[in-house]
Amino acid sequence: EIPKEISHLIELEELDLADNSFNGRLDMDIFNMSGLRVVSLTNNTLSGNLPPNMCSILPNIERFYMSFTNLVGTIPYSISKCSKLTILELSYNKLTGLIPNSLGYLTHLQYLNLGGNNLTSDLSLSFLTSLTNSRNFTVLDISLNPLNGMLPASMGNLSTYLRKFIANSCKIQGLIPNEVGNLSNLLFLDLSGNNLVGSIPTTIGNLRNLQRFNLSNNKLTGFVGDHICKLQRLGDIYLDQNRLSGSLPNCLGNITSLREIHLGSNKLSSNIPPSLGNLQDLVVLDLSSNNMVGLLPPEIGNLKAITKMDLSMNQFSNGIPREIGGLQNLAHLSLRHNKLQGSIPDSMRTM
Repeated sequence: EIPKEISHLIELEELDLADNSFNGRLDMDIFNMSGLRVVSLTNNTLSGNLPPNMCSILPNIERFYMSFTNLVGTIPYSISKCSKLTILELSYNKLTGLIPNSLGYLTHLQYLNLGGNNLTSDLSLSFLTSLTNSRNFTVLDISLNPLNGMLPASMGNLSTYLRKFIANSCKIQGLIPNEVGNLSNLLFLDLSGNNLVGSIPTTIGNLRNLQRFNLSNNKLTGFVGDHICKLQRLGDIYLDQNRLSGSLPNCLGNITSLREIHLGSNKLSSNIPPSLGNLQDLVVLDLSSNNMVGLLPPEIGNLKAITKMDLSMNQFSNGIPREIGGLQNLAHLSLRHNKLQGSIPDSMRTM
């Protein structure tokens, strides 16, 4: 156990006991040192809950790290009294109950990670609205919690400094609000594994700094849309396992920063635009399980960096282009369940 005598260190400002094998019940009284600014107990096997008076015990706390520690119970509403908090890390515990709207009173908060708990919210996810008071937010992670709500339009009023918004596998329903396009400095948007419906809002094109875009495993319909092509810094795009239809935008080949394209398990029905051959740094191309048609363009032979290409379960016809043999880094190639004809090109023997 953590020795209670630590509380005698009344001048202590930073306490880091992370990544150990401390066990026993968490006794907040051992932190009864009013000068403590940083507490980290991440990755231990403690038990217990956060007491309602934790902010009285830690009035000057600025950074509080307590993930992977087996915490139970709720996040106390009185968390708002920890007014100096900039980082609150409570991920991968066993916390339950509502995410308190009082988090919105933490106006200095920059980093909030509540992922991997059993936290809930009301239908309007009102805690997101309360967090718009924190104007310095850079990272918000609420993933893997059964929130069962709908994204409010107010999410567009979150901090303009927000870099990462992670809310995968939260049972979020409804539409993606157009206001998401206001988060102009986002680098990472992950809303995968939810129950989102409707189309991808055209305002996504305003997120000009976006590097990773993940909406996979939802129920989205409509087209991929040319507005995606405004994301000129995009590295990874995950739109697989939805109900997207129509064609693959020709302009996708203009996003030369792309490393991975995941569009499998949709209802796309176009051919592969030859412009995809411009993506010379592309590592993964997955267009499997769609209704795509036409020839495999010889330009796919320009994808020299590619290691995985899955074009299976489509309606591609005619022959396999001999240029595919130039893909010397390819480790996984699937062309199964198509309408390809003719001979396998000799160029493939050198792959």
